[in-house]
Amino acid sequence: MKTAAISLLTLALAGCSLAPAYERPAAPIPTAYDTPAEDGQAAMPQDWRAYFGDPVLQAWIAAALANNRDLRVTALRIQEARALYGVQQADRLPAIDGSGEFSRGRSVEPGQAGLPVANRYRAAVGITAFELDFFGRVKSLSDAALSRYLASEEAHRAASLSLVAETATAVFNQRSIAEQLRLTESTIALREASLTLTQRRYDAGLETAIGLRTAQMLVETSRATHAELSREYRQAVHALGLLAGDFSLPAGTDGVLLENQTLTPLAAGLPSALLSRRPDLRQAENTLLAANADIGAARAAFFPSVQLTTDIGTTAGSFSDLFGSGTGNWVFAPKLTLPIFNAGRNNANLSLAETRKHIAVAQYEGSIQRAFREVADALSARDTLRIQIDAQRKVRDADRDRQRLAERRYDRGVANYLEMLEAQRSLFDSEQEYIRLQQRRLVNAVELYKALGGWETQPEADTGS
Repeated sequence: MKTAAISLLTLALAGCSLAPAYERPAAPIPTAYDTPAEDGQAAMPQDWRAYFGDPVLQAWIAAALANNRDLRVTALRIQEARALYGVQQADRLPAIDGSGEFSRGRSVEPGQAGLPVANRYRAAVGITAFELDFFGRVKSLSDAALSRYLASEEAHRAASLSLVAETATAVFNQRSIAEQLRLTESTIALREASLTLTQRRYDAGLETAIGLRTAQMLVETSRATHAELSREYRQAVHALGLLAGDFSLPAGTDGVLLENQTLTPLAAGLPSALLSRRPDLRQAENTLLAANADIGAARAAFFPSVQLTTDIGTTAGSFSDLFGSGTGNWVFAPKLTLPIFNAGRNNANLSLAETRKHIAVAQYEGSIQRAFREVADALSARDTLRIQIDAQRKVRDADRDRQRLAERRYDRGVANYLEMLEAQRSLFDSEQEYIRLQQRRLVNAVELYKALGGWETQPEADTGS
């Protein structure tokens, strides 16, 4: 009997699996990007600090990774999935329970009266309704839980990567607004000085009313722009506080010009490398693996299930005799359940599992295509931004020369005041656009870093507790 029980248990633990053999779907993307990698570009760094070398930027990113509440939720999701996997994995092994019983009572027998009151003591250990996994149903459920647990880990890594990118983008946005504020303040001072001079010339009859009103209009326009930028700057500081999970962190302007800010150039590599680098793609594949395992569990439901219940114990009328000779008893009760009629439930469950796998395949392939597009877009934007920034730099330099010439012509009486004011207005616009393009250049570098999968050494899950 013991040999038979051990043999059944061994077969149960080594049961076959009816899950389909997994094959990774072919990546539905081209084999190369439209924009090739350039000489001098570095491979993906081992840590995000190697890419974002600015100390202030590093401090903001570190604070976000440590305190951001959304990231903390994804870390807790890992613990949740790990616990669910532990529950499912425990079902693959028998649970052995011990029990002790005591009862006192009198039995009633027909035709007999005055039966004595009797005590009954019992102690036992046993296995209750352990499923012998001949067809791999429990194993498939355990494999699905494991894949979902691994998917939750990848989700946390993807959230960490997104948070790093969002924080860097927010810092660059704050610096861009601060730089535009400094430009606007210097422009206001220049235009106020011009307005004072124009007012004097107007009072002396040397300037027209149109010139005076134009000077007033430019001053008020710059003040309105300054008020708008001040509002945007405060909102940018609040956005940084939310990402960092701490609104008390100082967010003063550090005076860093975006023009002088650089990030390490990255080599895109082959598109196939995205499958191993990007955590969101690994998450999608683990979700697909879980759906594949669910099919095995649904198939196993069509086959008989065997549950094993055992009980070994001792029973006596007094506690002192409980473990005496002749008190032992045992039960070995395997139970076979054969599905005969369930109104199509098993067929529906199998169809549901197969459909969910098809959905997971489509989602996985869609994730690959979106990843390819993000990298291709970032590479294309990098090339065109370089050309655009170079052209805008020439526009700005030309506007600076134009303003100097206009002021010189005005001082010599060759040009009217409107020409000089127009030169000032054009220079202000071209300098603002140059700052915005520099910000866009840095944001594009962050987008490329994120699209390529971020740092190779992934962080451990942290609940922040």
